[in-house]
Parts: sequence; structure tokens; C-alpha cells
Amino acid sequence: MDVFNRLESEVRSYCRSFQTVFTIANNARIWDKSGKEYIDFFAGAGALNYGHNNRRIRAKLIEYLQADGVTHSLDMATEAKETFLTRFKSFILEPRKLDYKVMFPGPTGTNSVESALKIARKATGRTNVICFTNAFHGMSLGSLAATGNAFKRKGAGVMLGGTTFMPYDRYFGPQIDTAAMMEKMLDDPGSGIDLPAAVLLETLQGEGGLNEASTEWLRRVECICRDRGILLIVDDVQMGCGRTGTFFSFEEAGINPDVVCLSKSIGGYGLPMALTLIKPAFDVWQPGEHNGTFRGNNLGFVAANEALDYWRTPELELAIASNARLMFGFLHRMASAYPQAIEEVRGKGMIQGLVFREPANAARLSKAAFKQGVILETSGPKDEVAKFMPPLTIEENVLKLGLAKIESALRELFDPVKLAGTAEARL
Repeated sequence: MDVFNRLESEVRSYCRSFQTVFTIANNARIWDKSGKEYIDFFAGAGALNYGHNNRRIRAKLIEYLQADGVTHSLDMATEAKETFLTRFKSFILEPRKLDYKVMFPGPTGTNSVESALKIARKATGRTNVICFTNAFHGMSLGSLAATGNAFKRKGAGVMLGGTTFMPYDRYFGPQIDTAAMMEKMLDDPGSGIDLPAAVLLETLQGEGGLNEASTEWLRRVECICRDRGILLIVDDVQMGCGRTGTFFSFEEAGINPDVVCLSKSIGGYGLPMALTLIKPAFDVWQPGEHNGTFRGNNLGFVAANEALDYWRTPELELAIASNARLMFGFLHRMASAYPQAIEEVRGKGMIQGLVFREPANAARLSKAAFKQGVILETSGPKDEVAKFMPPLTIEENVLKLGLAKIESALRELFDPVKLAGTAEARL
């Protein structure tokens, strides 16, 4: 790791937790320079839903490159983009009865969020945006202004404005309806809250600690927006492309957002790509009013085209549901086995996690898991959640092996003797 320590910026983070040099990867497994194998329960923070070096997608990329296909095109028309637009409409939007114009805002999730905020403000003529406690929407200034995490906000170096934070579903516990609270404050001329251009939310907060909004809450928020001419923006950057079980995370709730942000796994192969889906009535951009040099990533289009094939049949959704049940059962068994250490299980689909009573124990588990050969990250405002997020295409036997290694790590950390010792130390 000497080269990275000497030459790379201090801002690097994941390589501090996973201290080895990786060389090759296949689906849910990665190998380092020494040949040690790791099972990936991180999946590029959700950018690798279809696994590392997906063979089907790789074959299409190689074929395209060998044929001298266009790689960079700004927003010019290319065959690869044309294919993506028609397939996305046919395979994703039409089956779900969704009608969106597709915008290519730039290569990352924060590009999508920034464009969503801009179009909402332009379409409504208003500036304020309501966002939620523990939200994470990106690291550029507009997205960061809608992000709750104090550590990340501090990195901006300037005041962050244009947003009003409201409590997310069950922020104060199950007895307090935070949607009703938001409605009351919006309608009270004494609340000090300007009528917003948009409400921006994640249906399940990934970086915020796997907080899941209920169907009832999401529907109530949608009604609040509809009744007041407020645009509803769903940030599906991490939760989209099947992570929660369906292609869009909001499908189960039956809501119809005005704007949807997609990135990470929409690129299919871990390639930079992002979409902003906009209802036609709100697509009021002037040509070139929002642009970016790398919004025409044709390799991303090619990879995405092949990845969309996974959604032509129910096979992948069924596999996600099966793996999700396996993860759910395992995590609840672990929570029951170590109640002194684990507070609860959160999440859905193939993004689930363990919430630790002592926040530092999530990082301890991540470290112990890495020694066992599993890559596992943490999330939450205090990094108190160990987040399980393997590729959607992980083989069942590999998933089971990874979970068994996690169980070994938990046993090493929290067996009764060590727990008793920890309690005595606190006394």
C-alpha cells in the first residue's frame, strides 16, 4: 500500500478499510496480489448489481470496441444511445406504465440529483427543496445541501442552502406521523417554510443507515406534493436497478414520481452513467441549458443495453427474492444470537444490515469480516450499521459461504466470554 499512502490524496477512504491491492474479479469474488480470495458484499457501493466482469456484458463491450464503435459523443445521436433509449422504454418504462423523458446529465449520481433539483426549480419557479434527515444525495454542492450527514456537509467549506430538512418516516419512532407533520408545516403560514419546488427522497436510505419508508408514508408524501403542485423526486441512485427487489425501489408503494434519479448500476458493468427521468410536462429545458462532456458514454450505453436484458423475464427478480429471504433469515438469526451487541435488522431486497448498539462494533465487524475474506461496509450517521449488499447475480453457494464467514467473524467478536468482558470493562 506504500504507493497509495505516498502519492494519493488523504481523501481516500475505502482503501483504508480494505488494505490490500486487488487484481482480478469475477461476479461476487475478488482476488488480491497475493492470490487471496474475497467475497464482495459491497458491490461497488451498488454500482455492480450485475457483478464484476459480467461475461454477457463484457462480450458486448469487446464486440463494440473491436468494431470501432463510437465511445465519446457528448449528446450527439449514436446507434448505441438509440438502442438504449428504445430498450429502456420497452423493457422498463412501458411494462410499468411509466412515461418519462430520459436525460443524460453526466456520469454520476450527483449529476443526476443536481439536474433534478435544477429542473424542479425551473419548472415551478420556486427555489426551496424539502429533503429528509439522514438523506444522502451526493457530494457536489446542490446534492450536498440535501444531504443530512454532518461530516459530509462540513467538507463543503461553504454554507449550504436552498433546502429545508424534515424528519424521515419513523424518525421519532412509529407513533409520530412525520408526513402529517410536514403537511401541517407546509400549510401553516407561520411555519417559516416556503412552498418548495420539490420534495427529494430515497425510499430506503442507504448511506443514512438503511432506513426504509413505509408504503403508507410514501403515498401520503406523494399526495401532499400533488395537492400543492410540488414535484416529487425519488433518488434511486443506489436503490434502483433491482437492489430492493424490483427495478425501481418505489414500485411496491405504487407511487409515480415526477423525476427519478438513476446511476450506479444503470451502467451495467460499473461504467460511469446516469439518467434523470422527467415527466414530459416538466421537461422545460432549453437546449444546452444543462450539459456535460461525459454524458455521452457509449460504452455505458452498450453495457446498459445488455444489462436491461435481465429485466425481460422474471428470472432475476425471483433470484433476488430468494437471496433476500436467505439474507433476512441469516441476519435475524444473528440478531437473536447476539442481542447484547445487535439492536435490529434493517433493509429489504438485497440491501440489508445489522444495527449495532455500540456504533464502533459495525466497523469492528467489517474489519473482522475482511480478515475472513468478505468485503463489508458500514453506513448510518454514526456508522452503526453493517451493510450487506452483494451483487444481485451472486451464486447461492457463494452467498452462503460469505454469510458463514460473517457468522465466524461475529462469533470471534461477540461470543459470550468476550461480551461479558466488554460489559465488565464498562463497569
